[in-house]
Amino acid sequence: MAAGSASRNTPVVVEARQALKRFRDEIAKELNIDTSKIVGDYWGWMATRDTGAVGGHMVRRMIEAAERSLIEQSVANVKAGFAAGLQGQ
Repeated sequence: MAAGSASRNTPVVVEARQALKRFRDEIAKELNIDTSKIVGDYWGWMATRDTGAVGGHMVRRMIEAAERSLIEQSVANVKAGFAAGLQGQ
């Protein structure tokens, strides 16, 4: 995207914008990526390799969190099913 142009990427949940920015910065810090080239919120002066690494790690973490959430929901449903079955006896 050209310098100064507005981003067309809008989060589905607008309130999540700040959390996503903090998450992005946290991942960059964990990967020891030099973020001194960031001007305001513009990452265009960063190397593509670095920005791709940050984005890739963010996606990986979000997928892990979603998988954990699905597992927890499944376990809760199984427990509720067993409890309902025991009460019916």
